[in-house]
Amino acid sequence: MTIKELPQTERPYEKLELYGEKSLSNAELLAIIIKTGTKENTSVDIARKILNLNEMYDKTSLSFLRDLSIEELTKIKGMGKVKALQLKATCELANRMNLPPNYRKTQIKEPNDIVKILMNEMQYEKREIAKIVLLDNKCNILKIKDIAIGGNNFVSIGMKEILSEAVKINAPKIILVHNHPSGNSSPSEKDCEVTKKLELASKILGIELIDHIVIGNSEFTSIKTIEKSKTKFKNK
Repeated sequence: MTIKELPQTERPYEKLELYGEKSLSNAELLAIIIKTGTKENTSVDIARKILNLNEMYDKTSLSFLRDLSIEELTKIKGMGKVKALQLKATCELANRMNLPPNYRKTQIKEPNDIVKILMNEMQYEKREIAKIVLLDNKCNILKIKDIAIGGNNFVSIGMKEILSEAVKINAPKIILVHNHPSGNSSPSEKDCEVTKKLELASKILGIELIDHIVIGNSEFTSIKTIEKSKTKFKNK
């Protein structure tokens, strides 16, 4: 049965218009992005095949979509490169929509304040990514910048790369943030070593290292307050 052969109230476009986007299943929402099917499969059928690629324990989660490559998507009959690119663009829009508006000038009073900004972006990354958060004297955010991208379980962070960003804009305070793709936010020995080295190097330049935060899956660890260990992320 093609989409046109379905009752109007069961067609994704018409259903959205009549009942709103919340009435649509995940497959129907994806079908609207995919737009058209093939002779053998409707856009909803193709959407279901994409959803079947979910290998996560929580099958209701759609976060796996952001990790699908163009190659994986185009292996599905009916998913050409253009449709795959449209889906990847939609996922990136969703990522950016999760960023708080006007995060610049946001004051960081506790680790959770910066985690709220970066958690959605970093917790599902398959590679380790390190970011430097540059702050003014009142701990207001001046800038957030990627400084290193690693493999599945390692990121190489150089003191020069970290501190050069702070020197460029005369940022007096910094926070280092990186993720653990495993989902476990416990810092490694290397993470703690990097923190100590960075703190010493920062002091020489008159820059204060406020914290080094490790992001896991819905949890984070502040290395500067390690006695608290894992702290559940509070999206307040």
